[in-house]
Amino acid sequence: MLLALPLPWILRRLLPAMAPTGAALRMPHGARLLAGGQPASGNRGPHARIRLRLVLAALAWMLLCVAAARPQQLGDPVQPPHAARDLMLAVDLSGSMADEDMVLGGRPVDRLTAAKAVLADFLDRREGDRVGLLVFGRRAYMLAPPTHDLDTVRQQLLDTAVGLAGRETAIGDAIGLAVKRLAGDDDAGTGERVLVLLTDGVNTAGMLEPVQAAELARAHGVRVHTVAFGGIGGGLSMFGFRMQVPGGGEAIDEDTLQAVAEATGGRMFRARDAAELAGIYAEIDRIEPVERPAPAARPRIERYAWPLGAALACAALLLLPGLGLAGTRVAEWGRRLPGAAP
Repeated sequence: MLLALPLPWILRRLLPAMAPTGAALRMPHGARLLAGGQPASGNRGPHARIRLRLVLAALAWMLLCVAAARPQQLGDPVQPPHAARDLMLAVDLSGSMADEDMVLGGRPVDRLTAAKAVLADFLDRREGDRVGLLVFGRRAYMLAPPTHDLDTVRQQLLDTAVGLAGRETAIGDAIGLAVKRLAGDDDAGTGERVLVLLTDGVNTAGMLEPVQAAELARAHGVRVHTVAFGGIGGGLSMFGFRMQVPGGGEAIDEDTLQAVAEATGGRMFRARDAAELAGIYAEIDRIEPVERPAPAARPRIERYAWPLGAALACAALLLLPGLGLAGTRVAEWGRRLPGAAP
């Protein structure tokens, strides 16, 4: 729109001059007037009005172009409150997570596959949250620190496999690693740090006992929710049917998971199938909000009204009789020029 500023001048230069039609009024000293000369009497009124009219018209056109360009002003920064969550997900990848005692989509699947499906749906609803992911088996590994990039967290989760971190279960080390990462997170703000740990076994490896790790979590303000996940377990699959084998597999240490949750102010959940697991994560979805300021935004204030109002004012001035050519009697102007006929 600013490029349209010289448009009237361009049109005046490019369009051919219109030939006069009909009778023309011959004025004395007309050539002198067109050349910029002034009458000898010193009467400059008509010329001043013409110049003022041209200035007002040009100013009105420029102001209209500026208004059409929609000028804006950035207001003061505004930082609205934003409710979000800081969550660390810990997923068990021990050998028992390969037990096919879950049903998903009408077909039997292993525990890890069911957990992935539930957690992927859980991540889909985490818009605005910061979520991290660690896995544990014989050792604990951080796959993704708390981040808003949930697609990366989801992809890291889908790429996990049973035994990736070893076939044993280091629950205490997983809690300790999560505490270390969350306690050193400068972006966590003043909200509570939360760990959601999913396991299907007992602590059989690692340097830390789960209860000791829970004390460490409480000291650093990390709340731990534990999820005991698994069906009949320890069974043998034959032709699609499961048969319980006495002494087979590992029972879930629900007492230890309950103690860990209570020591940190969290909750312990029990899921025997994928549907119950989905309900548990839906419950976790409703807890642990963290109030944090949203990214600062500067509102845009429209300022086109000012040049538009000024352009309308110029147009109104052009309509005044004293500034228009309509109020000028050319005949009287001609009679005032030297040598004009009476």
